[in-house]
Amino acid sequence: MSTEENKAVVRRFYEAWNRGDSDAVIALFDANIVDHNAPPGVPPGLDGVKQGLGEFMSAFPGSQITIDDLLAHDDKVMDRSTFTGINKGAMFGIPPTGKSATFQAMNVYRIANGKIVELWHIENIVSMMQQLGVMPAPGQDAPATAMV
Repeated sequence: MSTEENKAVVRRFYEAWNRGDSDAVIALFDANIVDHNAPPGVPPGLDGVKQGLGEFMSAFPGSQITIDDLLAHDDKVMDRSTFTGINKGAMFGIPPTGKSATFQAMNVYRIANGKIVELWHIENIVSMMQQLGVMPAPGQDAPATAMV
């Protein structure tokens, strides 16, 4: 596939996310996807991707992700993106806060045969948790709902 075709796969991922279409999101991943940055305890492969993305989509229904930069080389696509959403569901064992959060992420996808087969990702989860009020910002007292 060309780099433009590979970039189109990543664009379809974000378009499906922004529609809230979890089935279309998951359909873009290969059955043997390797998530190089999966959190501890998340199962490998497609089950882990379904669990992680499903938790985020449930915690932030209607969330939007904007592609700020999209680059491709050979079979890899890299993006810098901005996530925006309101926390309406539980996440990481924390009850919903009703607060909004906006944070940056960087992702590298390896594409083969129109599917995402490998994924590397870094999200600014600390900023998100501070915006939700469950983790103190530097110099602030710990909120009552702080993570333990």
